[in-house]
Amino acid sequence: MSAFVSAIIVAAGGSTRMGTSDSKQFIPLLGKPAIEYTLRAFESCALISEIVVVCRAQDSDRIKALVRDCRFDKVNAVTAGGDCRAQSVQNGISAADPRTQYYAIHDGARPLVTPEDIAKVVEAAFETGAATLGTAVTDTIKFADADNVITSTPDRASLRAVQTPQVFEKELYAFALSDASDWETVTDDCALIEQMGGEVQIIMGSPENIKLTTPLDVIFAEGILSKRAQA
Repeated sequence: MSAFVSAIIVAAGGSTRMGTSDSKQFIPLLGKPAIEYTLRAFESCALISEIVVVCRAQDSDRIKALVRDCRFDKVNAVTAGGDCRAQSVQNGISAADPRTQYYAIHDGARPLVTPEDIAKVVEAAFETGAATLGTAVTDTIKFADADNVITSTPDRASLRAVQTPQVFEKELYAFALSDASDWETVTDDCALIEQMGGEVQIIMGSPENIKLTTPLDVIFAEGILSKRAQA
């Protein structure tokens, strides 16, 4: 199936837990800014028709310069983020091409996603209308109360760690958004579909598709990138 897919790269978050005042999108990984790896993966995926980057206003010129210097031809718009992640996603969708049939929403701080995994989840969304990358949970998870006392243990076999991109058919996503009363508090776009009673297919991705959140993640990311370079 061929369809117009707009990748919405959400890169407007701060770097509080990273311990730096600069945007974590520009954290160097083997000498290149993290966002460059993210954009290159989507640029290289044949199923992605365009890329919209949502960033902090102060990062806009740097993102545009990177797009120009790296010749990321699929980047059609760089737009400002909102006060929360949900608003940033909405800003990105508003800047997308009117021909868009599917949105592939991705965290800019997940620079290790591969073109192959992007294609897998997009193809799944073509079939189901909504799909996301995810992995099986390997740690034992506990529920705890306000005093940090364990209350129960969910079955690990049914747990999944959800990643991005999360891909949705345009009209389905628009309906889910209009049906949600608390969309501004949503930190995961799959939740919008869940709230309206819809189904989201999980496509098993790679544990390497980590999100840069703490300095330790940077060490892991550089190790993975070094390993890939040697392959």
